Amino acid sequence: LVLAIGDPFNVGQTVTMGIVSALARTQISASDYQFFIQTDAAINPGNSGGALVTTAGTLAGINTAIYSRTGGNIGIGFAIPANLVRRVVEGLEGGLKTGATSNVQLAWVGASGQPVTSDIAASLGLPRPGGVLIKEVYPGGPLARAGVKTGEVVQSVDGAAVDDMQSLNYRTATHRPGDNVHMHVASGKSGRDVTVAL
Repeated sequence: LVLAIGDPFNVGQTVTMGIVSALARTQISASDYQFFIQTDAAINPGNSGGALVTTAGTLAGINTAIYSRTGGNIGIGFAIPANLVRRVVEGLEGGLKTGATSNVQLAWVGASGQPVTSDIAASLGLPRPGGVLIKEVYPGGPLARAGVKTGEVVQSVDGAAVDDMQSLNYRTATHRPGDNVHMHVASGKSGRDVTVAL
């Protein structure tokens, strides 16, 4: 159960209740880092930026977008997960402390990729679909420095499975630049663990 807090349609502070319908929604087109919590708690215009909290009082995310044909709630709302929000807030606070302009830098993996479908998995000799097929590794980027090559498949980051570029970007962006993450990379039927300095 989650509570959505906001000021929908400027009627005043409002709290609505619902459930988390899904995690890791990546096809929302609301930001560069697409990895949203989906909820059926009523979110309407004016709720964006409001908290999505658990019944235990912890922040689950920040209400961000709704799917709607009319502009009103139909039970499909989306929130940015709290751990990504934390990274952005830390970046802004760091800029304020140093007197720098508000410029948030998120960790970067240095590659582009695509989901591994059943057909791609079969052609690569993988036992099942899943992971991110690396299409391009940027020279000098984090994956290049870790020895990951085009055509290899990143299957997990710190033990969390990744299935598309959005989830790989998200698992990366929740770390600070300079952090090390552990990725499992498959190449054909063999796999290896690599440490990547973001």
